[in-house]
Amino acid sequence: MPDPDGGSPLKRESARLTEGDERAGARSMLRAIGFTREDLAKPLIGVGHSWIETMPCNFNHRRLTERVKAGIRAAGGTPMEFNTIAVSDGVAMGTEGMKASLVSREVIADSIELVARGHLFDGLVLIVGCDKTIPAAVMALARLNLPGLALYSGTIEPGRFRGRDVTVGDVYEAIGAVAAGTMSSAELRDLEEHACPGAGACGGQFTANTMATAIEFLGISPAGFNDIPALDPKKDEIAESTGRLVMELLRKDIRPRQILTRDAIENAIASVAATGGSTNGVLHLLAIAHEAGVPLTIDDFDRISAKTPLVASLRPGGEYVATDLHRAGGIPLVAQRLAGGGLIHGSAPTVDGRTLAQVAEAAKETPGQKVVVTLEKPLKATGGLAILRGNLAPEGCVVKLAGHERLLHRGPARVFDSEEAAFAAVKGRLIKPGDVVVIRYEGPVGGPGMREMLAVTGALVGEGLGGTVALMTDGRFSGATHGLMVGHVAPEAARGGPIAALKDGDVVTVDVASRQLKVDLSEPELKRRLSGWRPPAPRYTTGVFAKYAALVSSASEGAVTRPPR
Repeated sequence: MPDPDGGSPLKRESARLTEGDERAGARSMLRAIGFTREDLAKPLIGVGHSWIETMPCNFNHRRLTERVKAGIRAAGGTPMEFNTIAVSDGVAMGTEGMKASLVSREVIADSIELVARGHLFDGLVLIVGCDKTIPAAVMALARLNLPGLALYSGTIEPGRFRGRDVTVGDVYEAIGAVAAGTMSSAELRDLEEHACPGAGACGGQFTANTMATAIEFLGISPAGFNDIPALDPKKDEIAESTGRLVMELLRKDIRPRQILTRDAIENAIASVAATGGSTNGVLHLLAIAHEAGVPLTIDDFDRISAKTPLVASLRPGGEYVATDLHRAGGIPLVAQRLAGGGLIHGSAPTVDGRTLAQVAEAAKETPGQKVVVTLEKPLKATGGLAILRGNLAPEGCVVKLAGHERLLHRGPARVFDSEEAAFAAVKGRLIKPGDVVVIRYEGPVGGPGMREMLAVTGALVGEGLGGTVALMTDGRFSGATHGLMVGHVAPEAARGGPIAALKDGDVVTVDVASRQLKVDLSEPELKRRLSGWRPPAPRYTTGVFAKYAALVSSASEGAVTRPPR
């Protein structure tokens, strides 16, 4: 007699959950929420998202999830929806809450892994939006290696203020303008009320759109899907297509680690460089490579960026916003430009069955668009990232170069042991042209959580100092940051890195051309100062921050958490 609970041969994982007399208890519980015997005989596909009422970035996830689920059902699967957390960088910026942002990447990846392992899903669709949800989802896909993919929920539309497009980055810079007396509080409030008009992630080539671009180049998102804005009706259509696509991946048994190869990760790095993307792309791609078992170092970013021209004029370094890129031809148009110069590995596969070269070939450029330029006339001959080393950063650090920044700065250090102290100095107009603002004890361990410094960098720009000062930190920067800003300095101060030895007035040189970050101190003097250094008391001794600080690796390794050695 055939097993009445026997199911599809595609139930490679979930058969252990739903089939046989011994699984009657599990089936009974699932039937309590509406799953039928026929549903449970089909492959179970987890549909994860990060809907949360703390930001606009992920606010359309519930709607998109319904369309993804419809696509899965139409293609012969049974979707099971689940959700995870998100922390908004833009909302938490400049507060203690910002420490939770990078930590959340690990928690999100862990939670997706736990739900998928706990409920024996056969495949996964992960809907991602704000900054950390994107790399976290890909990290989880790499760990689990179940047939699956990620779909970016889309960018916000730009706001309009005084006849121009604006984003939340403009608001942070306006805060500095108010402090400098060049803008009134009433004007700031007016800008605040117009900058973010609806659902979607921040509208420049900040971290969310940088990583949405990168995961299409990785091949783990369907080509041409991610740049569709959050509230565009086409987003619903492609969400349903994504549901159908995961079933095709399941039938062909195509798994993430077949997509997330060394070539794919190099393609993603090229996309960050070519679009002037966020320095957070370095952290996140290092973390994805770690989870996929692909060897990668920060020096690979410098090598690839050095040969990749900047071809997309996107904010904060350029002129346009993410919706403009969509109208111009989207992420595939950037791929087309790079493929034309032999700057990507065109044979790398993608989840939609095409190679990246085939995606690039099929891209359609909008006549007259000005967002993506040609390789013959790039915005900048080399990409938007550089890795510096020197006696202040033996393990390296990251500088963003979107096309207009200075390549050399030499000046006296102004040293602060927290973001708040630095912001107070900027707001108090205590920073002078020529200074090098140093913010330390904000690294992965020291923060903990490696806060972004947009409140400080935005205020510096708003006060008119963006072109005359440099900033270095063992923390990190928002994708909205621009100016000569050096982040991810490693080793960090909390681990006794040389940045911990700096004093006010020490002369610091940032030399991008020679890839150097150094202080005018002899090696014996640096050693003498560090010999008297003692690690500060942990800022947290219990809870998630304490656990994170105990387990997190250096920023030069992606700030991933891992078991103690």
